Amino acid sequence: MGVGVAVGMISALVPVVQGRINLDAPLGRLEGAANAKAAMPDLEGLDLLRQEMRPRRVLTPLANGRHAELTLDPNLQRAALAQLRRYQVPEGGVVVMEVKTGRLLSYASHVASGAPFDVNVRAEAPAASVFKVVTGATLVEQGGLSAETEQCYHGGRSRVEPSELEDNPKRDRWCATLAMAMGRSLNVVIARLALKHATPEQLTAMGGAFGFGAPVPFVVPNEAPSIAIPPDRVEYARSAAGFWHTTLSPLAAVSLAQTVANRGVALEPRIIQAVYEGEAPVWADTDPPRVLRRAIKESTATELVAMMKETVANGSAFKSFHDRRGHPYLPGIEVAGKTGTLNREELNRHYTWFVGFAPAAQPEIAIAALAVNTAEWRIKAPGLACNVLRAYFAAKNVPGVTAP
Repeated sequence: MGVGVAVGMISALVPVVQGRINLDAPLGRLEGAANAKAAMPDLEGLDLLRQEMRPRRVLTPLANGRHAELTLDPNLQRAALAQLRRYQVPEGGVVVMEVKTGRLLSYASHVASGAPFDVNVRAEAPAASVFKVVTGATLVEQGGLSAETEQCYHGGRSRVEPSELEDNPKRDRWCATLAMAMGRSLNVVIARLALKHATPEQLTAMGGAFGFGAPVPFVVPNEAPSIAIPPDRVEYARSAAGFWHTTLSPLAAVSLAQTVANRGVALEPRIIQAVYEGEAPVWADTDPPRVLRRAIKESTATELVAMMKETVANGSAFKSFHDRRGHPYLPGIEVAGKTGTLNREELNRHYTWFVGFAPAAQPEIAIAALAVNTAEWRIKAPGLACNVLRAYFAAKNVPGVTAP
C-alpha cells in the first residue's frame, strides 16, 4: 500500500460512528446505534467570536433576532481570555472540553493586531511535537511497543540528522524509555523507533484515526489538520518526531487530547446549548454525547496516558507546571500532556503547543493551548494551559490550587 492510498484511507477513518451512544456499552454494539437527534434550528449568523458574557452563561447573537446560549463556563472563559490578553500573546487559542460529554467549557481566541479571526479553527500551525502522540499510538498498535520500551541514542536534541538514526553502540551513551522520550520530547528516540517499528502508511493511517485530513465535525467551518508523511526515510523519521509535514488547529488538538483521555473514543465537540427567540427557548440540546469513532484501542490509550504524564511530571512542561522550588501549581492533580515547539524564523512566528487532560487517572477536562509568539514572548502554551487549568480547579475548590 502506498502513501497515497493511506491518505485516501483518512476519509474512511473519520467519522465511523455517530448518534445516541451508551458510552459504557461495548464498542462493537455502537454501529447499530440510532442516528436520530433533536433537529438543531438554523444557526445563520453564528459567530463564536461574538460572545456576550453574562454572570452565569455565555450568549452569542444569531440572525433574525435569535441568540444561542453556549456550553461555555463564563468564569473559565473569562479566565482564558484574560490570560491571552494579560501576556499579550500575538495570536493564541485555548479550547477546553469535557472528556465524557464533548461539551466545550472554554473557547478563547485572541489576535492582538490586524483583522480578528478565529484562531481555534485555523490549522495553519505546525502540529510539531504534539504529533508524537500519533506516533506513540502507532508504535503501540502497529509495533507492539509499550511506554517502557527502551531505546539508546546519541544526538537529536534539536534536529534529527541521518547519522543519528543508526544504532551505534559506541556513541549511544544514553537510553530512554518511550515514556521518557515522549515527556522530554527526545526527537531521535521517537524517530529511531518509528523507523524500526512502523511505516509511513501506518503513521498516516493513525493520523487519520485521530482526525488528521478532515475537518472536525462542528457547528462552524474549520480547517482540516493536514498530514503528508513523506516516503523518504530521513524525512519520515523527522515527521514521526514532529518536524513539519503536519498541521493542527486548537479545535482539532483538543479533540486529540479528549480521545486519549476517553480511552480512545472521540466525541463530537458541542458548543450550542440552546437557541432562543427573545426570551423564549426554541431548541435545547438534550442529546447524550455523540461518538465520532474509536480512534485507538483502550489499551493503547492506557500506554499513551503513561507517556503523557511524563511531560508534566519530569519533562518539557515541568517548569510551566511547577514554581521555582519545584512545587506544583496543581497539587494533588496529575496532568497528562504533550508540548510542541516549532519556529518559522523567516516569518518571525514561534509556535508553542500544550495538549492534555486532567486529572490523568480519571480525566474531567481536556485542553489545547496554542501561542504564536514573536522572538519576544511573555508566555508560552504550557504556561497558558497551566493557568487555565488552575482557574478551573480553583473554582472547584480543590485544596491547594489557587487561581492565576
